[in-house]
Amino acid sequence: MKVRYFLVSILALASSCAFASDTSPLQDFCVAVNDPNSAVFVNGKFCKDPKLALADDFFFTKFRYPGNTSNQLGSKVTTAFVDQFPGLNTLGIAMARLDFAPYGLNPPHIHPRGTEMLAVMEGTLHVGFMTSNQLNNTLFTKVLTKGDVFVFPQGLIHFQLNTGQTNALAFAFLSSQNPGLITIANSVFASKPPINVDALTKAFQVDNKLINYLQEQNWFDNH
Repeated sequence: MKVRYFLVSILALASSCAFASDTSPLQDFCVAVNDPNSAVFVNGKFCKDPKLALADDFFFTKFRYPGNTSNQLGSKVTTAFVDQFPGLNTLGIAMARLDFAPYGLNPPHIHPRGTEMLAVMEGTLHVGFMTSNQLNNTLFTKVLTKGDVFVFPQGLIHFQLNTGQTNALAFAFLSSQNPGLITIANSVFASKPPINVDALTKAFQVDNKLINYLQEQNWFDNH
């Protein structure tokens, strides 16, 4: 009997882990709408009445043109998440266009709610992700060229760097309608209010003057 209860507990735990991503929709679609009148609240958004849905709700045009990479990072990420593309609501997917100037960087960041698969369309990208402390912060890295694909597991720090002398273009596909974004440098050094300098000095084992300098910088968001 004890063995049976143990097996049931294991199965229950496995089932809870299996459904840790976006919940499955219980309808054909749920176009997000900001007006709560006569709407249903699903997956964090209000749904438009399905009878009022239009083809344009499932149509996105902002990937047609390159993003502006004239910034200190030399990159621009154009997102098609649920906030920009309402038709994605409840569908559990999202997408992004990544444009890079020569030597442009999409800095180390995390998507807390989604795995990312990156496909390179043009140029050369040096990409990588780091495992958690449990796996000794191991770096997995690769140089990608046109046609190559690389996957970044959900919740792990990752980055993309254009190592070529020409522009680079990639498209990212994510396993959540709202995968979220935490840019490491911005979160640590540009939080509001700022993190206590003594805490960062001890964490990074550097002089507090360096922490003060970093907190004074204008940390750019390329999204």
